[in-house]
Amino acid sequence: MENIGSKAVGLSRQYMQLRNLATAAAAKPAVAPRIKKFAVYRWNPDVSGDKPHLQTYEVDLNTCGPMVLDALIKIKSEMDPTLTFRRSCREGICGSCAMNIGGCNSLACISKIDTNLDKPVKIHPLPHMYVVKDLVPDMSNFYAQYKSIQPWLQRKDESKLGQKQYLQSVDDRQKLDGLYECILCACCSTSCPSYWWNGDKYLGPAVLMQAYRWMIDSRDEATKDRLDRLRDPFSVFRCHTIMNCTKACPKGLNPGKAIAEIKKLLTGFATKPEPTMNPAG
Repeated sequence: MENIGSKAVGLSRQYMQLRNLATAAAAKPAVAPRIKKFAVYRWNPDVSGDKPHLQTYEVDLNTCGPMVLDALIKIKSEMDPTLTFRRSCREGICGSCAMNIGGCNSLACISKIDTNLDKPVKIHPLPHMYVVKDLVPDMSNFYAQYKSIQPWLQRKDESKLGQKQYLQSVDDRQKLDGLYECILCACCSTSCPSYWWNGDKYLGPAVLMQAYRWMIDSRDEATKDRLDRLRDPFSVFRCHTIMNCTKACPKGLNPGKAIAEIKKLLTGFATKPEPTMNPAG
């Protein structure tokens, strides 16, 4: 009986504690809303006569996540379902949500919202690209250029492809660091004035960095052919080392350095080193 009585007292105390907490929570004053304005680029090609314009949305930051993508998803889910943009991973890996935020190319999922409520956030699609709708750019030319560099491992004897792995030393593998991490978001290419002016001929920072990634791979045997495809006045040498690409890269990579290395290979100032380990074993 004593045990039952002690348990009853304990339960009674827990109930009173919970009741007091609930009462305190109910008496707590409501948090003042923190309204942030987002000026978003809008254009719908399906609406006759519609012209590009900025549409302003007001979002309470108290009920929104910390990133720009959180705000866009909230706007689309709760205010305007017609707003169109790309997104997927929300972790800065897929590159889908690349856009121009506050005048700088970045990924919406890793761009924090400026908490200064007096300053609206202006969001545009990636610059100097055709727009499909709202914040969705046409990436067709970008992907066609990426395809043109043949971004896969090539060997002179491909009769045994897939039968065993190709070996690579630790030192040779380290040469790929800072290159393979590119997620092809196009933030760098669309920040480059040379790409704005000659996007149909100049391959741009992102594609050229991926081209160099395969050129320098110790397992690849097509470096000469890869370089020969770039021997023209536009593919590489339209780069004027402005370095906007390196500043814009959301992954912290250095496309400008990769392009400089390609120029050295093309002009004979550098050659691809021999593998320190036989890839064929």
